[in-house]
Amino acid sequence: MKAIAVEPGAGVPEIVDLPVPDPAPGEALVRICRVGVDGTDYEVIEGSHGGVPDGDDRLVLGHEAVGVVEDANGTALEEGQYVVPTVRRPPAGTETNEYFERGEPDMAPEGEYVERGIVGEHGFMAEYITSPAEDLVPISDDLAEWGFLVEPISITEKAIEHARAARSAFDWQPESALVLGNGSLGLLTAAMFTTTPDYERVYCLGRRDRPDPSIDILERLGVTYIDSRETSVPEIPDAYEPMDVVYEATGYPKHPFEAVDALAPNGVAAVLGVPDDMHFEIDGGKLHRELVLHNKALVGSVNSNRGHFESAIDTLAALPDWVLEEIVTGVYGLDAVERAFPRATAAVPAGHGAATGADDDTTIKTAVEFDGI
Repeated sequence: MKAIAVEPGAGVPEIVDLPVPDPAPGEALVRICRVGVDGTDYEVIEGSHGGVPDGDDRLVLGHEAVGVVEDANGTALEEGQYVVPTVRRPPAGTETNEYFERGEPDMAPEGEYVERGIVGEHGFMAEYITSPAEDLVPISDDLAEWGFLVEPISITEKAIEHARAARSAFDWQPESALVLGNGSLGLLTAAMFTTTPDYERVYCLGRRDRPDPSIDILERLGVTYIDSRETSVPEIPDAYEPMDVVYEATGYPKHPFEAVDALAPNGVAAVLGVPDDMHFEIDGGKLHRELVLHNKALVGSVNSNRGHFESAIDTLAALPDWVLEEIVTGVYGLDAVERAFPRATAAVPAGHGAATGADDDTTIKTAVEFDGI
């Protein structure tokens, strides 16, 4: 079978030939349809994040996938059923641990998990995968073409769940939300905020010049776009309003601390970006006062569990079709797979065509298609 793999740090994902895997007891064989490409994939490609399985020199990419059950292998799944695989698994050589037994793999500390397509275990960017049945979440046929968006939406489902939990000790009724970052995750999150009645006003901060498709999407959603080159995060309360919720999806190390200034009293910021090291000065006393005297909170969040995937499928169904069509700017087969990785040096080995890339000014979210839906 064909798969897309990378030697971390090489900067070049390649199409490779691998044997079709055999499902173990309790596992199903899944024929992969589509796999999304996101920033984490580029971090793995560049070698700044993740790692290969023990004993391997390369990693099969992909953690945002949708496929169809090819062989149920005696599990409760049905052949021909569309499914979305979750990402985390117990560490190599172990069957489970307390986090997985509780159904909370997303809360496991580093060293207590591997992540498919990211660190320690091959991903889903292949024609076939195997997976334990409990890690495959069914999705309806009518949503299957967008199923690779379930994983990123589930990340936001968890972050907002935890942000709300941080405010659950009192009657908290948020009205305003600010998303930091207008990449694909930021756009999906902004769309999620606009489709719930909880938030009357939604803002999104970015660094793009008009005309830009991401700004067009935001404004069509009714989201106010803020150019960070004109208005910094700490200036937002005076320029617009203090925010009940801030959702950070940039990975810029200053943003979590600046988000505290942007919050309204009793507000909460959910932090998701994973930055490189960066040293800078902050006014620690002011930060401390803001958190204490105004009941503000910072919540870190990573990964998600099966329940978040199930909620994400419901959220996906509620998003307008035009939003999905505008965010997903390209779905490419193996004959044009280089276009799914416009930020990579190349995407195919010799003999599979030249790597022409894609226009970064118009590319928002891409996916690789192995099998039609």
